[in-house]
Amino acid sequence: MKTKVFIVDDHYMIVEGIRSLLSDANDIEWMGHAMNATSCMAFLTQNRPDVILMDINLPDKSGIELCKEVKDHYPEVNIVGLSSHNQLSFIKKIMDHGASGYVLKNATQEELVLAIKTVVMGEIFLSDEASVTIDNQNITKLPIITRREKEVLLLISEGLTNHEIAEKLFVSTTTVDTHRKNLLAKFEAKNTASLIRLATQSNVF
Repeated sequence: MKTKVFIVDDHYMIVEGIRSLLSDANDIEWMGHAMNATSCMAFLTQNRPDVILMDINLPDKSGIELCKEVKDHYPEVNIVGLSSHNQLSFIKKIMDHGASGYVLKNATQEELVLAIKTVVMGEIFLSDEASVTIDNQNITKLPIITRREKEVLLLISEGLTNHEIAEKLFVSTTTVDTHRKNLLAKFEAKNTASLIRLATQSNVF
């Protein structure tokens, strides 16, 4: 099954450049593009892409605000922030608002395809340059978790079982168990108690 990709960017040359980069990927289906937030939300009322490549700077609303709006209405859509800015503030803000990835506009075809495939699998993707930016900061080395992982973590902290979490989030217990294992690995926690302690110390909640 092909991964459906949509792009939101107000620069036509960028749109065409990315479309050209993805045209050789047999397992990616190009759904089109929107040049502003309003057109993006209108498109989503009738269509559901797997991944949206979203520019940070849009003419009618910031991509960061649009990211939150899309995730609030369509949580199943994966968003990759797209920007020419390799600044920590931009990276953190869009990731905090629900994005699963961040890629610079000078990305290669290989990096772009990898970003799409990674976020579809439910994982976080940061371009090499964005990763270096984060690593070079003297702020905390907090693990980056997805929005769904944060939801699961919050419910775990409330004492809910995997079955109860699955019912609350309308997913399978297997999915919840996978999220739990990923969280333990990301925080390098040996058990649920230490996971909650480390998450609390990291101000995740």
